[in-house]
Amino acid sequence: MSRRLDLLLTALAPAIWGSSYIVTTQLLPEHSAMTVAFLRALPAGLLLLLIVRQLPPLNWVGKIFILGALNFSIFWAMLFISAYRLPGGVAATLGAVQPLIVIFLAGFVLQTQIRGGQILAALLGIAGVALLLLTPAAQLDTVGILAGLGGATSMAAGVVLTRKWQPPVPPLTFTAWQMTAGGLLLLPVALWVTPEVPSFTPANLLGLAYLGLIGGALTYVLWFRGIARIDPASVSILGVFSPLSAVILGWVFMAETLSPSQGAGAFLALFSVWLGQNKVFVMPNWIKPKST
Repeated sequence: MSRRLDLLLTALAPAIWGSSYIVTTQLLPEHSAMTVAFLRALPAGLLLLLIVRQLPPLNWVGKIFILGALNFSIFWAMLFISAYRLPGGVAATLGAVQPLIVIFLAGFVLQTQIRGGQILAALLGIAGVALLLLTPAAQLDTVGILAGLGGATSMAAGVVLTRKWQPPVPPLTFTAWQMTAGGLLLLPVALWVTPEVPSFTPANLLGLAYLGLIGGALTYVLWFRGIARIDPASVSILGVFSPLSAVILGWVFMAETLSPSQGAGAFLALFSVWLGQNKVFVMPNWIKPKST
């Protein structure tokens, strides 16, 4: 299968993640973030386990829980904290630093080549997301900023370690293991935040089904598949499709307006994706990590 098709399938994951904001605000507005994160991960993970009918070997359990924590538990927890404490534009801009972290982390953990073009692409992606979502009136919050950066770091580490630890199983099985582990780790947090059993309307259940099956299971199968086939830096820059699709969906379904600066941000975001896939501007030897 061609690299172009691999990139397209992988890019579908963050593009679909961009719909999470509308689904959450319209179908799940009254439920706590931790409860939604837990119910998004564990039921979908268990369903995938029923489909694949395969548990991880004992020597993989520790790695699976580490990956489940980084890709789901910690990432989603930090994401929701930053989203609740910061304006959406600030939270998304902080999350956009993740490709920059991946570039250097992959260089030292995986010994991948650090390319100047990918660093420039990551910086342009941050600028594009900022133009798309950031407003002059945005107020900052220390805890929210730390949570946003923590979430970006968690996802970056998850991307790199997911590439480093590749079990000999299909992406569907790998996703089932990680989602289940992430959901189990979120369980005590969700019970602590909301000890009583929440009630759900049909609209709530529809939203949870979409977030768990489409926005969770399907997208992460595509995401982990892409990480296994494409270098981590090239995969991570595709994350700009999430805020880009969120803005487009808000314009289409919520009658939100688009400003010229947002148009420029969309152009920068798309250009950053193109630049991130091209092997240009290789970093000098003194910056490259040495093999051990």
